[in-house]
Amino acid sequence: MRDDLVIIRPPSEAGSLLLPVTIGCSNNSCTFCGTYKGIKFQIRSMADIKADIDSVARNYSRSVRKIFLENGDALICRQEMLVEIMEYLNKKFPSMERIGSYATPQSLLRKTVAELKALKSLKLEIVYLGLETGDAELLSRIKKGVTPAQTVEAGKKAKAAGIALSVTIILGLTGAEGGTQHPLRTAEVITEIDPEFCGALTLMLEPGAPLYEQWQQGKFTPASPLQSIEELRLIIAHSDFTDCFFTSNHASNYLPIRLKLPQQKEQGLKLLDSILTTKDEQSLKPEYLRAL
Repeated sequence: MRDDLVIIRPPSEAGSLLLPVTIGCSNNSCTFCGTYKGIKFQIRSMADIKADIDSVARNYSRSVRKIFLENGDALICRQEMLVEIMEYLNKKFPSMERIGSYATPQSLLRKTVAELKALKSLKLEIVYLGLETGDAELLSRIKKGVTPAQTVEAGKKAKAAGIALSVTIILGLTGAEGGTQHPLRTAEVITEIDPEFCGALTLMLEPGAPLYEQWQQGKFTPASPLQSIEELRLIIAHSDFTDCFFTSNHASNYLPIRLKLPQQKEQGLKLLDSILTTKDEQSLKPEYLRAL
């Protein structure tokens, strides 16, 4: 495997074999993200991808259970290429149970439900979709490149294909100016998508990201820890899922939460209300322990 790549994966893929399919991110315009800045997006050659697969399969063909396709958006690849990669993975790792991948709304919108079902049949069991916010104006400001309606359409395509969907949202995107539009619109959109999983991250200012430069220039003030908790409370209170595992257990979060929604909604709101009522920042993760 190449060891010179930026490796980003969801927390739930901690035990997965990480297979680089692309280098960088196909969108790479979001103002909050500096991860791939300066990295030219590339799709790796099939020969190189298969060589990586072969190098692992020689010793671990029976022990690999989960595989995650790296980097920022492997699903942007042509359908034929993805099918070939996944067929090869199924051949080389007979005990493999699932494949996962990040997906931008744009890459999902490019594929038909039939194409996604074909990938599902090859064990693409979960995709991770970055919504970030349901507020159309804020989504435009952070240069996500899509509208909330397009993200809803993309998510519903994955669900129609039977692929589990994990949606990511970001607390604190509006900074200290706060307001309720970001959390309330986000709750509306994730309710409409109705994913199996939803993960809330908290904004961290990353060197290389345009938002970091705005902060350095005094044009952006980060939200306080309690403001991020207020947003989290609003999102949980106003969302309505069929059956969703909702988390805020990313390293960036001030408060780790793991809830089955709607079953544990009141339990979660009670915890958040106790912190907001007492303004108890001692129960939150200190700044120096947060990480991207």
